Amino acid sequence: MERSYLNSKIKVKNLLLLFLVLGLQSTHAQYINGITNVRDTSFTNESAFSKTLKNFPTITKVQLPHFKNVTQKNNLVYCSYGKRKMRLDVFFDKNKVEKQTAIIIIHGGGWRSGNKEQHHQMAQKLASLGYVCFTPEYRLSTEALFPAAVYDLKAAIRWVRENAEKYNVNPNQIVSLGFSAGGELAAFVGVTGNMPLFEGNMANSDSKSQVNAIIDIDGTLSFVHPESSEMQTSDVDKKIGASTYWLGYRIKEQPILWEAASPLSYVGKNTPPTLFINSSITRMHAGRNDFIRVLEENKIYNEVHEFENSPHTFCLFNPWFDPTIAYIDDFLTAIFKN
Repeated sequence: MERSYLNSKIKVKNLLLLFLVLGLQSTHAQYINGITNVRDTSFTNESAFSKTLKNFPTITKVQLPHFKNVTQKNNLVYCSYGKRKMRLDVFFDKNKVEKQTAIIIIHGGGWRSGNKEQHHQMAQKLASLGYVCFTPEYRLSTEALFPAAVYDLKAAIRWVRENAEKYNVNPNQIVSLGFSAGGELAAFVGVTGNMPLFEGNMANSDSKSQVNAIIDIDGTLSFVHPESSEMQTSDVDKKIGASTYWLGYRIKEQPILWEAASPLSYVGKNTPPTLFINSSITRMHAGRNDFIRVLEENKIYNEVHEFENSPHTFCLFNPWFDPTIAYIDDFLTAIFKN
């Protein structure tokens, strides 16, 4: 990584602090038209399947498994904002008595759509292998802008720690895992653990928000990297895309904010072991190689697995679902050896 880029990362942290202290000052109005408080339901497993099937006609849906040893509890409240209750679902092996690794599975949908039920198949499968899985909802850009989703997920991590005894979770083995926008969020909470700027309201909680491993499934590591879709789109000045809806500004209006919202800006010596599972679409994992370079410089364990000729939604469908589960299981076994 070039030295200028490393210096840029330091600058981002300092400037973000300045922004948060003084408030975002801009000659451009923030985009709040996208805050409708109406859930965007455009991205579902069904809609993704129909779209993906056009170019990959041999794919099949992953049926929701039901394992006799797995208990599922739905809609547990992990934090509240007034009347707004934030909920998650939990999956665990009812026969396990020893402490298990917890996996917080974060759904995608461009920070604007998607839901916590989309990865129930993954949660069920991983729970059958001995993991305790949590699928939280978080505030989408139809409800609140960045960094609200980060605050929510940090609260979910703290809730898991606070309830570790109840669900036989090892509090030193908590993993953030996400797909697409969820992958970006999984990486972001992973590189900013316990960072006051991104903790949100910690009332009545002494728990920590750091995770012990990151699993990023096709989530961008940087909004401003040359590989990112925003930097490659010729009509970026005209289009209000998912990132703009989430951040509230176009990239040219608040470039520091876009860089400050990128996980790559915070990767360093305290970043936990990281697994990347990717499609063959480069822009979907923008910044990955630079992120890995920092991990290698700090001797932090990492793995990369990329499926050739695969769509962005690969982890949702066969034939990629089972290999994805295997990569996750092998990685976590490697870093949490007993």
